[in-house]
Amino acid sequence: MSVLQDIIAGVREDLDARKATLTLAQVQERAAQQPPALDAFAALGGNDSVRADLKVIAEVKRRSPSKGELAGIADPAALARQYEDGGASVISVLTEERRFGGSLADLDSVRAAVQIPVLRKDFTCDPFMIYEARAHGADLVLLIVAALSDEELRDYLALTHQLGMNAVVETHTEEEIARAVAVGAKIIGINVRNLKTLDVDRGIFAALASKIPAGPIVIAESGVRDVDDVRQYAAHGAQAILVGEALVTDATPLDRITEFKDAGAVAISSR
Repeated sequence: MSVLQDIIAGVREDLDARKATLTLAQVQERAAQQPPALDAFAALGGNDSVRADLKVIAEVKRRSPSKGELAGIADPAALARQYEDGGASVISVLTEERRFGGSLADLDSVRAAVQIPVLRKDFTCDPFMIYEARAHGADLVLLIVAALSDEELRDYLALTHQLGMNAVVETHTEEEIARAVAVGAKIIGINVRNLKTLDVDRGIFAALASKIPAGPIVIAESGVRDVDDVRQYAAHGAQAILVGEALVTDATPLDRITEFKDAGAVAISSR
């Protein structure tokens, strides 16, 4: 069993436990009662004819399968406000509990604290989770191509759009990019972390970014350590970066986001 399969098995068990206390109809009703989702596609520059700056998706992330404990994050809302003040365009909140130490409570806390779009970052494997994300105020969900069939990917993306949300459609290979493009993904992430070994190969981004046609927003995921990594991603086509570890382990995440945005803007202007 791969790391991804193992994580999803746990996600399904935890989802079954939540389903035992809350019906789909109840979750759908709560989702319908939420204010309209914020336009994350626009927030990430999707409506700009010229995307001249690098957008940052800043992540609330306590731990990871590859690194273990990263940060305690006693107050996710306070961290999210620092991210917003630093110029982040979207806040990503891990809600997977077993491997990442996240929760829907973290999502609630962050959603109440910031005015920018919020991504529920989890291993979406059931439509229930998409309704659940909207019920907790999320504006985006994560859809991992490697974890879904073509039919699931198409249906989950359609449901996301039906609820007024956007999706980050995560890819790792050229074949997965083709699948993402085929279903009309508007936001495509390239994750340079191998989901089988958890190894990071930053060179993968440059090799794959050119395979994405004009139109979708291109996000570089994983592997951001410093401004050099940011410059590399931006120079090879990233319009946004998703950063977790480098921010949660930094004493001044607000300053770091500003640094990353500045470095990215310079690299984009030099393409």
